[in-house]
Amino acid sequence: MDTGTERRGPRVTAVLRGLRAPSLAPWTYLYEPPAPPRPGAPRTVFLGVSTLLLDDGDTAILTDGFFSRPGLLRMRFGRLRPDRSRINAGLHQAGIDRLDAVFVVHSHYDHALDSPAVATVTGARLIGSASTRNIARGQGFPDDRFQTAVTGEPFTIGRFTLTALPARHSPGDIAPGRIDRPLRPPARATDYRTGDCYTLHVRHDAGRLLIHASAHSLPGALDGHHADTVYLGIGALGRQDEAFREEYWHRLVTATGARRVVPIHWDDFFRPLDRPLRPFRAFLDDFPATMGFLTRKAERAGVSLALPVVGRRADPWPA
Repeated sequence: MDTGTERRGPRVTAVLRGLRAPSLAPWTYLYEPPAPPRPGAPRTVFLGVSTLLLDDGDTAILTDGFFSRPGLLRMRFGRLRPDRSRINAGLHQAGIDRLDAVFVVHSHYDHALDSPAVATVTGARLIGSASTRNIARGQGFPDDRFQTAVTGEPFTIGRFTLTALPARHSPGDIAPGRIDRPLRPPARATDYRTGDCYTLHVRHDAGRLLIHASAHSLPGALDGHHADTVYLGIGALGRQDEAFREEYWHRLVTATGARRVVPIHWDDFFRPLDRPLRPFRAFLDDFPATMGFLTRKAERAGVSLALPVVGRRADPWPA
């Protein structure tokens, strides 16, 4: 008698494969080495997703500041609020006790949920879109410490010059649109709409870099803005076709003159930061496909490729 097992077998196998997280083992040779302290030399610390610390000893700037990392079921079916204990633990892990600024690249919860709380406890100004301002207002963050990002207009914090450039969210945006009124937690994940999306260009006397969180690009958005290092968002890039990846590399790496690429926004942010980072499960992304593409492109172009290690102080412009 045919029980259907033979027909169901491949489907069940595919589901089980989709639930697996790829191993980082094939890519550990790319890990960024720790950088020794050097007075005045900028250092970066990767803290998952696109949370990145820039610190030259005098000025400290953080992008996003996402530490709560609620689980998949809570994200899908529940409501989200900043987790103060996880925020404090994440700041402690990175050795952060004060910040000059927190810059939010767009207003999805995996970027902006914790930003007002992080800015509050570190004394930072908060910088972002009008949608991010409404997240901040919903959490009681003071308006006079919020700075609305204006695309194309550089501003200086310490020895860092920052410029917000227009960007586009990666394909498959689950919460498009803007947040047009104060958003008070707890709120659904889809209430954290994208708002304006930015690439952050950073200039320091030590070098130039781009922090680009979303795996998509806008024609001409980066014209005239060069970088030595690109922190390149690769979330969902593995699900795009080769032509999409080629265009993405061209606009973010080739056209900016970058000689070094550090992938970000690849880790499974449904896991807390006190557990080892792992890539997204296969049903959400194809991390091996992305890394295969990046290693091939980097080798052909003579570009250095490095994988960041959570909590490790690294040199954004190594010799």
